Amino acid sequence: MKVVAIASRKGGSGKTTIAGHLAVQAEIAGAGPVVLIDVDPQGSLAKWWNLRTRETPYYVQTSLEELAETVARLQERQVRLLFIDTPPSLDTAVGEVIRCADLVLIPSRPSPHDLRSIGATVKLVEHLGKPLIFALNGAAPRAKITNEAIQVLSQYGPLAPSIVHQRVDFAASMVDGRTVMELPGAQRAAGEIVELWDYLASRLYGPAPKLELPPLPARKQSTAIFAAE
Repeated sequence: MKVVAIASRKGGSGKTTIAGHLAVQAEIAGAGPVVLIDVDPQGSLAKWWNLRTRETPYYVQTSLEELAETVARLQERQVRLLFIDTPPSLDTAVGEVIRCADLVLIPSRPSPHDLRSIGATVKLVEHLGKPLIFALNGAAPRAKITNEAIQVLSQYGPLAPSIVHQRVDFAASMVDGRTVMELPGAQRAAGEIVELWDYLASRLYGPAPKLELPPLPARKQSTAIFAAE
């Protein structure tokens, strides 16, 4: 089982939206069973899941004190992927989640406040010896600040090549427990999540193997079908 912690010191970075969407896309891509855990006291991810009409991805209620034991039990039950949403802080609770993680995903919006908060999150993750990746979220197309954010985040660590843009489809889907992949007419937003999942999966499991095709047969020599006059 792989464990992904969604962490950011800055509130409003989109942790809950990213966690829910990646979990659903992972199920669609065949990486399940996928489980969600929400240790944020606000419980936004849990509230979103309770509105879903579909059972998957699964949700497990636990406490920080029981987190390590819960992770071990999920491993025994052959869960393949676990996403853990965390509060917007860098307290002991977040540290305990990161200790359980195989990979830490840090979403960030392209704003000065978000970018200034990145350093503390990176410092904690590196102190605990865990790999990390960044995901740029809520970006405005062709905005100068988006390009600046890409440069800043790339200096701290790997940045997912797929940028999640600011789209009303994300908010509209989360209202009733869905994702943009389950929302009609949200192909562009859904495509961004698919690309983000593909990158995350490559970091968790390694790049997809190349398809080895057999060599093409030798081309036949052309022959005349009409006799020369």
